[in-house]
Amino acid sequence: MIRKNVRSGVAAALLALALFHSDTIAVQLSREAGDRLQQKIDDINQNAAAAEPQPKSTPFAESEINSYLAFNIKNKIPKGLAKPEITIVGNGSLTGRVFIDFDEFNRNRKPQDQWMDPLAYLSGRIPIDVRGALRTQNGRGQFQFGAANIHGIPMPKSIVQELVSYFSRTAQNPKGFNLDAPFDLPAKIRRIEVNKAEAIMMQ
Repeated sequence: MIRKNVRSGVAAALLALALFHSDTIAVQLSREAGDRLQQKIDDINQNAAAAEPQPKSTPFAESEINSYLAFNIKNKIPKGLAKPEITIVGNGSLTGRVFIDFDEFNRNRKPQDQWMDPLAYLSGRIPIDVRGALRTQNGRGQFQFGAANIHGIPMPKSIVQELVSYFSRTAQNPKGFNLDAPFDLPAKIRRIEVNKAEAIMMQ
């Protein structure tokens, strides 16, 4: 069903972006801002469902995205993740923070050689900061990983990929999201323009 695919596709994209944060989110979050973004998603969905979708540009403000994550899809965020936040830097660049419950993660992941596994030594809810860029064109997108850290300590891309794969896996995609793989944009979106504090969805 198109509505479900669009909504889940946008939600998955926003959660992925959240793994890509400045020191703080300097915006006020509100249920109203989250509902405003939900209405925009519904409008994008309606346009995509039309026999001949109209060219349409829809701005997603940083405050709307973070409010949507905090209120509208809070209960849909995978178990073990909390407080995803996105900062839209501009010129394609994004930063993000999410708190990961490493007790939950390590309890459910496949067994590893603990001596060679740095994640096995982490416990409790810890924030991960990541930066990168989103490049889109002709209905396709790709993330370009920049850097990641835990409390200022750099994390290799391979560890970030393991975390992203674990928390983004679904029945349809059991391996989860691949940071290096291009992906289809949902809802007949042709490209996403990432400006300072907003992302514009162009159908």
